[in-house]
Amino acid sequence: MHGETAAEALRLRAVLRDVVVLSAIPAAWIGSEPPFVAAELADALVGLLQLDFAFVRLSDAGGAGAAEVTRGDAWQRFPEWLEGHVAGRATLPRKVVVPDIGDDSARRRGFAVPVGVNGDGGLVAAASQRSDFPTPTEQLLLSLAANHAAGAFQSARIIRERKNAEEALRKARNELEAKVAERTAELQVVNDELNSLRRVATLVAEGVPPADLFAVVAEAVARVVKVPLVSVTRYELDGTATECASFSPNGSPFPVGKRISLDGTNVFQLVHESCRPARIDDYANLEGQIADVVRRSGIRSTVGVPIVVASHVWGAMVVSTTEPEPLPEGTEARLADFTELLATAVENAESREALGRLADEQAALRRVATLVARGVRPSEIFSAVSEEVGHLFGTNMAAVTRFEDEGPALVFVGVSREVEGVIPVGTRLQLEAAMASTDVYYTGRSGRRDVVDPSPDTGPGAAAGRVLGGVSTVASPIIAEGRLWGTATVTATETLLPDAEERLEKFAELVATAISNAETRSELDASRRRIVAASDEARRRIERDLHDGTQQRLVSLGLAVRATEANVDPALRSELSTIAAGLTDAVAELQELSRGIHPAILSQGGLGPALRSLARRSTLPVALEIAIDTRLPEPVEVAAYYVASEALANTTKHARASRMDLTLEPSHAGLRLSIRDDGIGGADPAHGSGLLGLVDRVEALGGSIGVHSPPGGGTQITAELPLELSEGRPKP
Repeated sequence: MHGETAAEALRLRAVLRDVVVLSAIPAAWIGSEPPFVAAELADALVGLLQLDFAFVRLSDAGGAGAAEVTRGDAWQRFPEWLEGHVAGRATLPRKVVVPDIGDDSARRRGFAVPVGVNGDGGLVAAASQRSDFPTPTEQLLLSLAANHAAGAFQSARIIRERKNAEEALRKARNELEAKVAERTAELQVVNDELNSLRRVATLVAEGVPPADLFAVVAEAVARVVKVPLVSVTRYELDGTATECASFSPNGSPFPVGKRISLDGTNVFQLVHESCRPARIDDYANLEGQIADVVRRSGIRSTVGVPIVVASHVWGAMVVSTTEPEPLPEGTEARLADFTELLATAVENAESREALGRLADEQAALRRVATLVARGVRPSEIFSAVSEEVGHLFGTNMAAVTRFEDEGPALVFVGVSREVEGVIPVGTRLQLEAAMASTDVYYTGRSGRRDVVDPSPDTGPGAAAGRVLGGVSTVASPIIAEGRLWGTATVTATETLLPDAEERLEKFAELVATAISNAETRSELDASRRRIVAASDEARRRIERDLHDGTQQRLVSLGLAVRATEANVDPALRSELSTIAAGLTDAVAELQELSRGIHPAILSQGGLGPALRSLARRSTLPVALEIAIDTRLPEPVEVAAYYVASEALANTTKHARASRMDLTLEPSHAGLRLSIRDDGIGGADPAHGSGLLGLVDRVEALGGSIGVHSPPGGGTQITAELPLELSEGRPKP
């Protein structure tokens, strides 16, 4: 009995030991992976319970994430039973003892215990050749081990899921941080771009000149797009492009102001032809001036975007990089916002410039029209038009020319100061093919010559053009009285704007009006001079007829009466004496009348003696100052004499003056006659004065006459007369 008790105690201690070991093992599995837990459980069961075979299947509820481990060997039928049983049912609801169904004489028994409620956590199966297997204690230990393993498995699963969740969270956090950093960088780029656009837009709104704005935009684009070179170019009418602005830390291959040929294949040419953005990422095999410069500069990739102003391609913005990688996609779209602002700035500037040009043009036209209306001599108008046109077009190289059919040729009748030193007024040039005026001569329409290189022609016109440095010339026809008279011409060192012909034609029309007016005025003046000359000739003829005819007959009759008086009866002598005295008075009156018609002394002695004779006969003291003693053109002498005679007569009759001063002297106009009295003043030539007719006489000669007669201040009459009288239509 005592021995049985001792054996039982030993058995209990072994059981307790196994329980403690199996209870402690799951704590050691904390943090392990689920497959490891299953494997450790199988190994522990085989070792502690001395099993021949162990199978462990651990899973989440529902069978997800199962881990299966097999240890040792069993008799043939048990694995088959186990496999069929597990495959046929998802769970094992209760523990099962499998009896010996082996195929040999050895006794074998198997045991399967579910894990978790109704076996939803898997199962543990064991087999042994011992005949008493499984003992109740072993069943208890296996059940205990299965439950502990389920807890460890779930802990491992939770820990693994937590680790996986933490790893996923860490990965998600890292990805989020990367995306936030990427997005922040993108937002910073967008913010920098928006700030740059805002600054540029502010400058545009403030009306900053495009030339200054281009440089600011080029630098802003280089910073925002992160490229080493930015260029802003303007397309010219001659198929070239001009560098307007550039930005590069290492210096631009195209200096500002450089005229670039678009020949070959390059971004500038592609944008110009397509009116759309263009890109070239390899210049290795391209031809042309620009391609050569790009290769020498080490540029690999370029992108160009058009600057569209008023529906036409004004120019282009081009960005370039020397990096092996091409410029990123989307560069074209990023440049578009800047080019739109540049286009707005250019359009605004062109609008302001157009308004300024229009105002300047109207002012210049008004000044020229004023000269035309005042009847200024054509030669002065030609010079004035040349100066105005040169100043208006910003070149100071302008001229007015007259065509001559012999040659054919043109004569410069008016030039601006810039041209005068090279082509003075009066220069005659044969028409050459290189001249814009040649087109005008043969077509009657405006002509233009735009060249990049100086003309190779060797004629005088081409030589003069090279001296002036002109590369663009526009000539507009001057049509006077329905005939092609000449041209108004302007030359510039840069290509003239497309509207140059239209603007120049307005001045040509004014010149034509001035020429027509001058010719009309010349014909009118010639007609008036002919009328005055005919009147003077009639006066001379009447004076001569009176002097040589009537006056001589009266003198002869008087002498005859006196001779008869001595031989007649004294009773008739008194009557004849009265007749003789009457004849003498008639002769005196006839002489005075003939002097009024045309003084003979004027024809015989000239203006000086005639004025002195007029002063001697005056009842009013006259102080003479005559600084000219030479003979003058007869119409001038007659006009001056009648002005003096009429002034003396008016003063004597109406002025109540005590004296008169008469001065005759040279002046810038030719001759000045000045008459002044100290009378009561108030004379008005328009109100019945005899001076009114003298105004027509003086103006018919191209002179002028003025009357200054304030009440109580005396009267002063001043006549300006030319010494050279033109005949017929003048040639300006």
